[in-house]
Amino acid sequence: MKLSAALLALSLTAPLSPGLLSIAPVAAQEAAATSLTPAQAQAATELLLSALEKNDGAAVHSKLADSIQSSVSIESVQKRLDTDLAISASRVVKVGSGYSDTTVDALVTSDEGEIPVLLILDDDGKLLAWKVGGDDIPIEASAQSFTEELAAGRWVQARSRLQIDFQRELEPGDLERKWTKLTKLSGGFRAVKDAVVASQGGEQQLVLVCVEFGKATTNLFVIFDDQGRIINVDISRDFV
Repeated sequence: MKLSAALLALSLTAPLSPGLLSIAPVAAQEAAATSLTPAQAQAATELLLSALEKNDGAAVHSKLADSIQSSVSIESVQKRLDTDLAISASRVVKVGSGYSDTTVDALVTSDEGEIPVLLILDDDGKLLAWKVGGDDIPIEASAQSFTEELAAGRWVQARSRLQIDFQRELEPGDLERKWTKLTKLSGGFRAVKDAVVASQGGEQQLVLVCVEFGKATTNLFVIFDDQGRIINVDISRDFV
Protein backbone atom coordinates (compact mmCIF):
# COMPACT_ATOMS: atom_id res chain seq x y z
CA MET A 1 0.00 0.00 0.00
CA LYS A 2 1.25 3.48 -0.85
CA LEU A 3 1.15 5.25 2.52
CA SER A 4 1.67 8.98 2.86
CA ALA A 5 2.61 8.79 6.56
CA ALA A 6 2.06 6.86 9.76
CA LEU A 7 -0.92 8.34 11.60
CA LEU A 8 -0.91 6.76 15.03
CA ALA A 9 1.45 4.83 17.34
CA LEU A 10 1.00 1.06 17.36
CA SER A 11 0.36 -1.06 20.45
CA LEU A 12 0.44 -4.87 20.48
CA THR A 13 0.40 -5.36 24.22
CA ALA A 14 -3.29 -5.87 25.04
CA PRO A 15 -4.58 -9.47 25.22
CA LEU A 16 -6.89 -10.89 22.56
CA SER A 17 -9.20 -13.83 23.36
CA PRO A 18 -10.81 -13.76 20.79
CA GLY A 19 -10.83 -9.99 20.44
CA LEU A 20 -8.87 -7.63 18.30
CA LEU A 21 -5.29 -7.31 17.06
CA SER A 22 -4.43 -3.78 15.98
CA ILE A 23 -1.56 -3.45 13.56
CA ALA A 24 -2.32 -0.72 11.03
CA PRO A 25 -2.20 2.93 12.11
CA VAL A 26 -1.92 4.57 8.70
CA ALA A 27 -3.10 7.66 6.90
CA ALA A 28 -6.03 7.63 4.50
CA GLN A 29 -5.37 5.65 1.39
CA GLU A 30 -5.13 6.83 -2.18
CA ALA A 31 -8.22 6.21 -4.29
CA ALA A 32 -6.48 3.76 -6.62
CA ALA A 33 -7.07 0.07 -7.22
CA THR A 34 -4.76 -2.29 -5.37
CA SER A 35 -2.10 -4.06 -7.43
CA LEU A 36 -2.34 -7.19 -5.26
CA THR A 37 -4.15 -9.96 -7.13
CA PRO A 38 -6.71 -12.18 -5.37
CA ALA A 39 -4.40 -15.18 -5.80
CA GLN A 40 -1.51 -13.27 -4.21
CA ALA A 41 -3.77 -12.13 -1.37
CA GLN A 42 -4.93 -15.68 -0.70
CA ALA A 43 -1.37 -16.97 -0.70
CA ALA A 44 -0.23 -14.23 1.69
CA THR A 45 -3.17 -14.91 3.99
CA GLU A 46 -2.53 -18.64 4.04
CA LEU A 47 1.08 -18.01 5.11
CA LEU A 48 -0.11 -15.69 7.85
CA LEU A 49 -2.75 -18.12 9.08
CA SER A 50 -0.13 -20.87 9.13
CA ALA A 51 2.08 -18.69 11.31
CA LEU A 52 -0.84 -18.10 13.67
CA GLU A 53 -1.54 -21.83 13.90
CA LYS A 54 2.10 -22.42 14.80
CA ASN A 55 2.03 -19.53 17.32
CA ASP A 56 5.14 -18.20 15.57
CA GLY A 57 5.62 -14.55 16.56
CA ALA A 58 8.68 -14.08 14.34
CA ALA A 59 6.79 -15.30 11.26
CA VAL A 60 3.81 -13.03 12.03
CA HIS A 61 6.15 -10.08 12.61
CA SER A 62 7.74 -10.66 9.20
CA LYS A 63 4.32 -10.29 7.59
CA LEU A 64 3.43 -6.92 9.14
CA ALA A 65 3.23 -3.91 6.82
CA ASP A 66 6.66 -2.36 6.31
CA SER A 67 5.48 1.01 7.63
CA ILE A 68 4.94 -0.40 11.12
CA GLN A 69 7.31 -3.33 11.38
CA SER A 70 10.15 -1.21 12.75
CA SER A 71 8.02 -0.01 15.68
CA VAL A 72 6.82 -3.46 16.75
CA SER A 73 9.13 -6.03 18.32
CA ILE A 74 8.96 -9.76 17.70
CA GLU A 75 8.67 -10.20 21.47
CA SER A 76 5.54 -8.04 21.64
CA VAL A 77 3.92 -10.00 18.83
CA GLN A 78 4.81 -13.30 20.51
CA LYS A 79 3.40 -12.08 23.81
CA ARG A 80 0.17 -11.22 22.07
CA LEU A 81 -0.05 -14.61 20.38
CA ASP A 82 0.58 -16.39 23.68
CA THR A 83 -2.58 -14.80 25.12
CA ASP A 84 -4.78 -15.67 22.13
CA LEU A 85 -6.89 -18.73 21.54
CA ALA A 86 -4.97 -21.73 20.21
CA ILE A 87 -5.78 -22.28 16.53
CA SER A 88 -5.89 -25.82 15.18
CA ALA A 89 -7.00 -25.11 11.59
CA SER A 90 -7.80 -22.21 9.27
CA ARG A 91 -9.10 -21.48 5.79
CA VAL A 92 -9.67 -18.52 3.50
CA VAL A 93 -13.34 -17.93 2.67
CA LYS A 94 -13.37 -14.83 0.46
CA VAL A 95 -10.97 -12.28 -1.02
CA GLY A 96 -12.19 -8.77 -1.88
CA SER A 97 -9.93 -6.33 -3.74
CA GLY A 98 -10.39 -2.63 -2.99
CA TYR A 99 -8.64 0.73 -3.23
CA SER A 100 -5.00 0.27 -2.21
CA ASP A 101 -5.89 -2.64 0.07
CA THR A 102 -7.48 -6.08 0.07
CA THR A 103 -10.00 -7.47 2.55
CA VAL A 104 -9.89 -11.20 3.28
CA ASP A 105 -12.51 -13.23 5.15
CA ALA A 106 -11.22 -16.38 6.83
CA LEU A 107 -12.25 -18.92 9.45
CA VAL A 108 -10.06 -20.33 12.21
CA THR A 109 -10.84 -23.34 14.38
CA SER A 110 -10.19 -23.29 18.12
CA ASP A 111 -11.55 -25.07 21.19
CA GLU A 112 -14.53 -22.70 20.93
CA GLY A 113 -15.31 -23.85 17.38
CA GLU A 114 -15.00 -21.89 14.13
CA ILE A 115 -14.36 -18.16 14.53
CA PRO A 116 -14.50 -15.60 11.69
CA VAL A 117 -11.39 -13.54 10.95
CA LEU A 118 -11.25 -10.35 8.90
CA LEU A 119 -7.81 -9.37 7.55
CA ILE A 120 -6.74 -6.26 5.62
CA LEU A 121 -3.63 -6.47 3.43
CA ASP A 122 -1.62 -3.72 1.72
CA ASP A 123 -0.42 -3.71 -1.90
CA ASP A 124 2.50 -5.96 -0.98
CA GLY A 125 0.32 -8.53 0.77
CA LYS A 126 1.52 -7.36 4.19
CA LEU A 127 -0.88 -7.25 7.14
CA LEU A 128 -2.46 -3.88 7.99
CA ALA A 129 -5.15 -4.95 10.46
CA TRP A 130 -7.20 -7.92 11.52
CA LYS A 131 -10.17 -8.76 13.69
CA VAL A 132 -10.88 -12.15 15.23
CA GLY A 133 -14.55 -12.61 16.18
CA GLY A 134 -15.57 -10.82 19.36
CA ASP A 135 -17.90 -7.89 19.96
CA ASP A 136 -17.41 -4.38 18.63
CA ILE A 137 -15.79 -1.85 20.94
CA PRO A 138 -17.49 1.61 21.09
CA ILE A 139 -15.44 3.34 18.38
CA GLU A 140 -15.92 0.37 16.04
CA ALA A 141 -19.67 0.54 16.56
CA SER A 142 -19.63 4.32 16.06
CA ALA A 143 -17.63 4.11 12.82
CA GLN A 144 -19.88 1.37 11.47
CA SER A 145 -23.04 3.32 12.37
CA PHE A 146 -21.67 6.44 10.68
CA THR A 147 -21.00 4.48 7.49
CA GLU A 148 -24.43 2.86 7.61
CA GLU A 149 -26.00 6.34 7.87
CA LEU A 150 -24.12 7.35 4.73
CA ALA A 151 -25.18 4.20 2.91
CA ALA A 152 -28.83 4.86 3.81
CA GLY A 153 -28.63 8.48 2.62
CA ARG A 154 -29.20 9.89 6.11
CA TRP A 155 -26.78 12.77 5.61
CA VAL A 156 -27.91 14.92 8.56
CA GLN A 157 -27.76 12.00 10.98
CA ALA A 158 -24.32 10.98 9.68
CA ARG A 159 -23.03 14.54 10.08
CA SER A 160 -24.33 14.67 13.67
CA ARG A 161 -21.87 11.90 14.57
CA LEU A 162 -18.90 14.14 13.73
CA GLN A 163 -16.96 16.26 16.21
CA ILE A 164 -18.37 19.80 16.16
CA ASP A 165 -15.37 21.43 14.43
CA PHE A 166 -15.47 18.76 11.73
CA GLN A 167 -19.19 19.39 11.31
CA ARG A 168 -18.36 23.00 10.46
CA GLU A 169 -16.17 21.77 7.60
CA LEU A 170 -18.74 19.37 6.14
CA GLU A 171 -22.33 20.21 5.29
CA PRO A 172 -24.81 17.35 4.78
CA GLY A 173 -24.60 18.07 1.04
CA ASP A 174 -20.82 17.57 1.15
CA LEU A 175 -21.26 14.10 2.63
CA GLU A 176 -23.89 13.25 0.02
CA ARG A 177 -21.62 14.35 -2.84
CA LYS A 178 -18.57 12.49 -1.55
CA TRP A 179 -20.43 9.25 -0.77
CA THR A 180 -22.30 9.35 -4.06
CA LYS A 181 -19.04 9.74 -5.99
CA LEU A 182 -17.45 6.85 -4.09
CA THR A 183 -20.49 4.66 -4.73
CA LYS A 184 -20.58 5.43 -8.46
CA LEU A 185 -16.86 4.81 -8.90
CA SER A 186 -17.11 1.55 -6.97
CA GLY A 187 -20.05 0.01 -8.82
CA GLY A 188 -22.83 0.68 -6.32
CA PHE A 189 -23.15 0.06 -2.57
CA ARG A 190 -23.85 -3.48 -1.36
CA ALA A 191 -23.15 -3.79 2.37
CA VAL A 192 -21.16 -2.57 5.35
CA LYS A 193 -19.18 -5.69 6.36
CA ASP A 194 -17.51 -4.79 9.63
CA ALA A 195 -15.35 -2.25 11.46
CA VAL A 196 -11.79 -2.98 12.61
CA VAL A 197 -9.73 -0.91 15.05
CA ALA A 198 -6.26 -0.13 13.78
CA SER A 199 -5.19 1.89 16.80
CA GLN A 200 -6.90 3.00 20.00
CA GLY A 201 -6.31 4.67 23.33
CA GLY A 202 -4.24 7.67 22.16
CA GLU A 203 -5.03 11.24 21.19
CA GLN A 204 -6.04 9.94 17.77
CA GLN A 205 -7.68 6.56 17.15
CA LEU A 206 -8.22 4.83 13.83
CA VAL A 207 -10.98 2.48 12.67
CA LEU A 208 -11.20 0.86 9.23
CA VAL A 209 -14.76 0.21 8.04
CA CYS A 210 -14.96 -2.55 5.40
CA VAL A 211 -17.58 -1.75 2.77
CA GLU A 212 -18.67 -3.99 -0.12
CA PHE A 213 -19.38 -2.27 -3.43
CA GLY A 214 -20.20 -3.77 -6.80
CA LYS A 215 -16.62 -3.53 -8.08
CA ALA A 216 -14.57 -3.53 -4.87
CA THR A 217 -14.45 -4.19 -1.16
CA THR A 218 -12.76 -1.12 0.25
CA ASN A 219 -12.01 0.31 3.68
CA LEU A 220 -13.02 3.76 4.88
CA PHE A 221 -10.58 5.26 7.38
CA VAL A 222 -12.48 6.87 10.28
CA ILE A 223 -10.35 8.86 12.71
CA PHE A 224 -11.45 9.57 16.30
CA ASP A 225 -10.09 11.86 19.01
CA ASP A 226 -9.36 10.58 22.52
CA GLN A 227 -13.00 11.19 23.48
CA GLY A 228 -14.30 8.87 20.77
CA ARG A 229 -15.52 11.68 18.48
CA ILE A 230 -15.01 11.44 14.71
CA ILE A 231 -12.53 14.09 13.57
CA ASN A 232 -11.83 12.93 10.00
CA VAL A 233 -12.79 10.32 7.41
CA ASP A 234 -10.95 9.41 4.23
CA ILE A 235 -13.83 10.28 1.90
CA SER A 236 -13.38 13.94 2.90
CA ARG A 237 -9.90 13.80 1.32
CA ASP A 238 -10.15 11.36 -1.57
CA PHE A 239 -13.60 12.08 -2.99
CA VAL A 240 -14.07 15.80 -3.42
